[in-house]
Amino acid sequence: MRRSKTEKAVTHSKIVAVAAKRFRELGLEGIGVADVMEEAGSSVGGFYKHFESRDELVIEALAEAFKDLDRWEQEAEDLPALLRFYLGEEHCDCPGTGCAITALAGDVRHASTGIRTVFTQRVKHSLGYSADRLKGGDAASRRARAILLLSAGIGGLSLARAVNDKALSREILAALRDQLITLTKHPLPRRARTEGPAAG
Repeated sequence: MRRSKTEKAVTHSKIVAVAAKRFRELGLEGIGVADVMEEAGSSVGGFYKHFESRDELVIEALAEAFKDLDRWEQEAEDLPALLRFYLGEEHCDCPGTGCAITALAGDVRHASTGIRTVFTQRVKHSLGYSADRLKGGDAASRRARAILLLSAGIGGLSLARAVNDKALSREILAALRDQLITLTKHPLPRRARTEGPAAG
């Protein structure tokens, strides 16, 4: 019995890992359950022994994919280092092991509430990560800058992957990377204090 549970856990992890990679490469609707199960070395009929629904698989696959973001954040020396990787050529060329926020943002807006909730929680985490590492300003201005960095990074990476001109793709990455890194290196200005009425 114990061996059976262990084998089931290994199979489950393999299915989730395959889904996490393939969803990022092909989109949430780009690959079906049957293909995921086959690639994981399992029968389609065994799917419901592991998941109650396709949504449950997607949610677990998203959580698995987001572990890559956790690792990048932990290993990055600072925000410029993270941006150099995020907007780098290697990351651009390997969506299957890359950022799930970028890869799936378009798909998730049409997904179930449960999937969107997991996605939203990750976006909030990433915004907090960046805001905590920006200097100067107040909490509101740092959060606004974090929103700019994340949104620009996602949009720029998506655009660089979408064009079929490699030189243009690299140009987009380099230009955006340089400008966003510059933004992170300059402390945000302090807000000027509002002065009271002039003395009469």
